[in-house]
Amino acid sequence: MVLNLVFEYLFILIFFMGLIKLCMNHFNLLMILLSLEFIILLIYMMIMFYLNMIKLEMYFNMFFLVFSVCEGVLGLSILILMVRYHGNDNFQVLSIL
Repeated sequence: MVLNLVFEYLFILIFFMGLIKLCMNHFNLLMILLSLEFIILLIYMMIMFYLNMIKLEMYFNMFFLVFSVCEGVLGLSILILMVRYHGNDNFQVLSIL
């Protein structure tokens, strides 16, 4: 029971570290994508931990991985389009107008 509590606090701490990293690197799209993938992998580990803890099936993990891969591919395609059109992946180049 104590070990489960330690893992919960560890997951929460690492999750907030990923969010802080995401907020600190908001100028570069590649670093944003890497931070988001780090957070997604941590959420996947949390889901695996909790499903193993209550002894349920792991089918939800498969769906979660499929959607996280789709999110990663979409982010990489946006990154490639930004580099082709603007020459770099900095957000200062983009304008809302």
